[in-house]
Order: sequence, then structure tokens, then C-alpha cells
Amino acid sequence: MRKKFVTGGNRSLTRLLFFLLGALIGGILSAQEVLRLSPDEAVERAFKNNLSLESARVTGATKKRASDYSWNQFIPSVTVSGSMIMDNEKSTISGMAPVEIPGFSPIHGVVPYSIDAPQWHVAGSIQASLNISIAMFENMRRLRLDYEGGMVSYEKARSQLERDVRKAYNNMLLLRENINLLKESYGAAGRRLEMARANYRAGLAPELTLLQAQVAVENMKPTIDQVENGFRLSMAQFAMFMGMDYDTFFELAPVDSETDFVSLDVKEMISKAASGKPDIQELRHSIQMLQSARKAQFYSLFPFLNLSWNTTPAFIGDPWKDDWGDSDKWKKSGSLSITLGIRLHSLLPFSPDFQGVKNLDDQIKIANIGLAQLIRGTEIEIYNTVLSLDKTRITTEAQTQTVNLAERAYHLSEEAYHAGLQDQLQVHNAGLELKQAKVSMLEQQFNYLNGLLDLEYAIGVPFGTLTSKEMNQ
Repeated sequence: MRKKFVTGGNRSLTRLLFFLLGALIGGILSAQEVLRLSPDEAVERAFKNNLSLESARVTGATKKRASDYSWNQFIPSVTVSGSMIMDNEKSTISGMAPVEIPGFSPIHGVVPYSIDAPQWHVAGSIQASLNISIAMFENMRRLRLDYEGGMVSYEKARSQLERDVRKAYNNMLLLRENINLLKESYGAAGRRLEMARANYRAGLAPELTLLQAQVAVENMKPTIDQVENGFRLSMAQFAMFMGMDYDTFFELAPVDSETDFVSLDVKEMISKAASGKPDIQELRHSIQMLQSARKAQFYSLFPFLNLSWNTTPAFIGDPWKDDWGDSDKWKKSGSLSITLGIRLHSLLPFSPDFQGVKNLDDQIKIANIGLAQLIRGTEIEIYNTVLSLDKTRITTEAQTQTVNLAERAYHLSEEAYHAGLQDQLQVHNAGLELKQAKVSMLEQQFNYLNGLLDLEYAIGVPFGTLTSKEMNQ
């Protein structure tokens, strides 16, 4: 409930009060560079600089890279190693060596031999293996779904940011108008105090009237401080949306006094929200991810194919003395294996793998229940928003009549003042009443615009769609 302040007279004191009240914000604004932004420009800056949106963008890039290279699970694992081995004890190599007996050719004989084996050995190994299963193909699909879900989450964060920026812009406009109104009211209270002081000194008014005027002035100071603090906090929040310093100040675009009311069909809005609301889209993708994870878990119970190849060359000579290029000193071994197997223990109903499938079935059921609840809640949300918008429209239309009456009263007060029937104080009061009516109507207009922003987010359409000319034709 608004109070009416009847004031009178001292213009110089009024100007001084206006100067002192504007020093807190005006002084700061003059000391810093003011950034001039329209709502659309603010949204574009937020898209480029908002840290939360940048985090979502990086997360989306990570998921895209994982999706693009999902085929890399079919790259065989290849391991190459080399070893220098020293025996703890020296060993000997013994055997029988063929020998040619002179004069008895081609008759040969054999003689025993025994030599010291090298204590050092060199060996190498190359191993390659690849496991192939049906679950690997489903994992590729799941990575693509994860990327698509990341894009949905990014678009949701982007829509939330734009909605919050536009609502914050409207709220700052309203706060600015409220601050101006409070300053005018404070000035009117100051004029009333000067009149009461003058009447008291002239013996025309009791001391109680003077004290009441002083109390009225002092009571307005905390209210002004609170609103100014709210305005500064809104500025800081607005700057945070755009990734800027908290003490950045903005010059806002002029207020549009005209609001276009739109015709809304509740059933149509609910139908659009069921498929277009970002929260619903995000949950649907989460369910698809769970279904893909369930398939991958189930396919892991199927037989798998393993391809494996290895070779192990070893140098049997002395690596410090013998020639490594001597092929007779190298011994090679290796193998190629193709294995088809199945994990029989996973087929048991009480095994961890089998129970993992059951657990994912339960998670999918819970997620579907949550989706149904979200859709039902969205229906109520849309219905309530449309009703609130309709109520705000009616209130705004009624407030328009109040503004018209206040304008008429102000013009009549001016005419009466020029005719000598009223004093200047009454004209100021009529102007203040007109200002209060206009701010009240502006508040209803911003409530309507913010309600449309919430509705556009809920049905998943670009902001401004409901107020576009094409939509309302």
C-alpha cells in the first residue's frame, strides 16, 4: 500500500536531497566506464563469455571427440619389449660335435664338447591381440548417444542462460524505475518537512506535525538503501552472466511502454512442451543412454573372439663379444592364435554380469516413471503459467485505466494551480501519484514479459516466438 506525501516548498533543499541520493549510484557510474547494452546484445555477450556455458561447451567437445573416435576400440593392442638378461650363475653347453677324419673321407666321427655359455642374453618380444564382441558395436552407438545428449544439455544451458539474462534485464529496468520513484517520494517528504518546520515556527502547526514529518523522511532512508543494494546486486549478477567483473555498470535501453498481449491455447502449449521442453528432452536422452548400456551389458554375455599373435626373438650368443648380425646366433619363436570363447559364469542368473542387466532394467523403469512425472508436472506448470499470464493481462489493462485517471487528475491539478485554486505542493503530489501508477503498470508489464520467457523456455521454442507477428496472425 503506497503512502501519499503532501509537501511544500523549498526548491533548493529539494535539489540538494536529489543530489545526495544520486551520489551513491551516480558517483560510481561516473568513475567507471558504463557499458551500453540492449537485451539482445546482452544475450550475445553471455553466449560468448559465460563460464558455465563455456564449461558445457568443453564437455560437449569432449563427447564429440569420443564419438568421432569410437572405432578406436578395434585397434589391436600391440606391445613391443626388449630385455637384457644376466644369469645368476655361469652355465656350460655340452654335446657331441661331428668331425671329419683325415684319410677316411667321407667317413666322419663325432667327438664330445663342452663350452661355457654366455652369462648375458638378449631377448625381444612383440605381442598383438584384439578382442571382438557384439558389445563393442553397441558401445560405439552409446558414445554417439552420449554426444547427442551432451548437445541437448548444452542447448538447455544456453536456453536457461538466455532466459535468465532477459529476465534479469527486465528486473533491473523495474528496479531503476522504483529507485527514481523513491527519490521523488523522498524529495516530496523533504518538502513536506520544510513546510511543517515553517508552520511550526510560525505557530501554525503543533510540534507533533513536525515530528511526524521528520519520521516520514527518516523511515524512507532504509527503503532507499535496500532498493539501491538490490539494484547493485542485480548488476553484479547480470555481469556474472556475461563473464564480467561484478562492479561493471550497464546503461539499459529505454523502457517500451507498449506490451503486446498474445492469445494462448493451453492444450497447444502443453503439447509443445511434452516434446520441446529442454528438461524433458534431456531426460529422454538419459533413458536412451540407459537402454544402450543395458544392451551392451546383455551383449557381453555373448561369445567373444580373440585374435593374438606374438614373436620372441632371442640372441643366444654373447651380446658383448659376438656379432649381433650373425643370423646363426638368433633363435626365433612365435605363434598365432584365434580363440572363440564365452564366459559361462556370466550366464548364471545370480552372477554379477547377469544381475547388472537386471539392475539396468530397474533403472530404466525408474527413469520412465520420472519422465512421466516430469511431463505431468510440466502440464501443471504450463497451465499455471498461462493462467498467471491471463491474470497479469487483466491487471495491466485495469492499471492502464488507473494511469489514465492519474493523468487526468494531474492535468486538473495543473489547471487549478494556474487558476490559483491549488498550491504547487498539490501539483507535485498529483505528479507523484501519476508516477506511482505508471511504475505499477510497468511492473505488471514486466511480469507478463517474464512469464512469456518462462513459457517459451517450457515449450522449447526460441525466445520471442510467442510475441512474433507470424505467431499471432
